Amino acid sequence: MCSVNSFEENGEKMKTFLFDFDGTLVDSMPTFVSAMLRILDENGVSYSDDIIKIITPLGLSGTADYYINTLKLNKTKEELITLMGAYMLDAYRNTIPAKKNVIEVLKALKERGDSLNVLTASPHLTLDACLKRLNIYDLFDNVWSCDDFNTTKANPEIYVSAAKKLNKQVDEVWFLDDNLGADTTAKTAGMKVCGVYDATSSDYANEIKAISDYYIYDFSELFSLPEK
Repeated sequence: MCSVNSFEENGEKMKTFLFDFDGTLVDSMPTFVSAMLRILDENGVSYSDDIIKIITPLGLSGTADYYINTLKLNKTKEELITLMGAYMLDAYRNTIPAKKNVIEVLKALKERGDSLNVLTASPHLTLDACLKRLNIYDLFDNVWSCDDFNTTKANPEIYVSAAKKLNKQVDEVWFLDDNLGADTTAKTAGMKVCGVYDATSSDYANEIKAISDYYIYDFSELFSLPEK
């Protein structure tokens, strides 16, 4: 793995990162997928093969809306959000691990002086608990849920708003996500996009690569991120 000193020797500029959480920083997508599909299966609701790609950028609130308005699930939004949280919370608090090399790379980037930030569809209930258990919460300058912006990662404005909060131009921020929809929307908003491999989105890897400025299979590859 590349050292912080080698960054300095190569004259690399400090970067501003905006990281997704599920499937990017932590290996949580199997838990997310299981919980989301469990609700539909328990209620006998049919869904398309690309359901996970559709709902991942939406957060719990947006997913609840999608279930009710599009899939016609006969539950209230409050009932659905409570159920989603209950199905996922224990795993986020106790078992979900960081993805390979994530912790080491984040520490190196932080030591270098890069700005590390999180923007995720996950609520703070699961997000904060997991990052704190992994002892990486304090590495981030900002830990944002879509709930903090009252919109979803399917809306280009969330990326513009995040950049403003970071006192950066949109194209000065590197956005990292394993989800095709989120990566595409961030690119549309003007951010530099680094696609991230995750097994649950591997079917869309080539599509993510096509719209990304860079693509990684392992976090250690961030040390080769281009200057753009």
